[in-house]
Amino acid sequence: MTVSAAGYGSKGGGLRLAGYFRCMSGIVWREALRFVQQKGRFVAALVRPLVWLFIFAAGFRSVLGVSIIPPYETYVLYEVYITPGLVAMIQLFNGMQSSLAMVYDREMGTMRTLLISPFPRWFLLFSKLVAGTVVSLAQVYVFLAIAWLWEVEPPLAGYLYVLPALVLSGLMLGALGLLLSSLIRQLENFAGIMNFVIFPMFFMSSALYPLWRMLESSPLLYQICLFNPFTYAVELIRFALYGQINWPALLVVGGCTLTFMAIAIFAYSPSKGLIARRGGPGGAA
Repeated sequence: MTVSAAGYGSKGGGLRLAGYFRCMSGIVWREALRFVQQKGRFVAALVRPLVWLFIFAAGFRSVLGVSIIPPYETYVLYEVYITPGLVAMIQLFNGMQSSLAMVYDREMGTMRTLLISPFPRWFLLFSKLVAGTVVSLAQVYVFLAIAWLWEVEPPLAGYLYVLPALVLSGLMLGALGLLLSSLIRQLENFAGIMNFVIFPMFFMSSALYPLWRMLESSPLLYQICLFNPFTYAVELIRFALYGQINWPALLVVGGCTLTFMAIAIFAYSPSKGLIARRGGPGGAA
């Protein structure tokens, strides 16, 4: 990769740093162009949460009332409660789409071209992670703008406060997708594995129902929700939208991000990881 190699072998530290920046920006730009060219992907990313917001929430508004729980200071409509969960769902699906792209690139040989560049493997994988997170941010803010028209109106400052939470949760869910991409041997297996991951994570969390309701209905399901990292991503976003920090959620999301990323880097190791056992990143698996 000509662009990636530029500045890497330079003696000046600034040039070397510039090379890293050019490499990351190139990967982010490539992912952004891919997203723009796949218009159906953008529409699908919005249709899923909007269906939940416009149809599901409207139908269950009178049945599923939400009492006063932090960070809310009064009773809220059900669509207001589920909006953070739908935001996290956008990022979850985007992370899985990124893992699909990784599997496709591996089968087509593009991954080999990327990973043989002179930059460290961890940096290249992290750049892919950042690229996926940037794409998810665009989807999330478009959804929040539409939700605002549906009277889901957090404080205006909340749209800024939530940005760091979105970045961290996007990195965690993207790292999970990156890890899964190392486990998927063939593109045909993607749909089954993704359904096995996405829907349990989404439904067994606080995205649709408060945890205290889970505890009332099923203590076992409540414990599963507590062990689900997606729950903490939802709560981190929920509190950030109202200018608050949920410290337990922040610690869990941060810890899971580092853990998933570390395992993914190991899995993509050419000598030790899972990819090595399948003939390399460009192999047919």
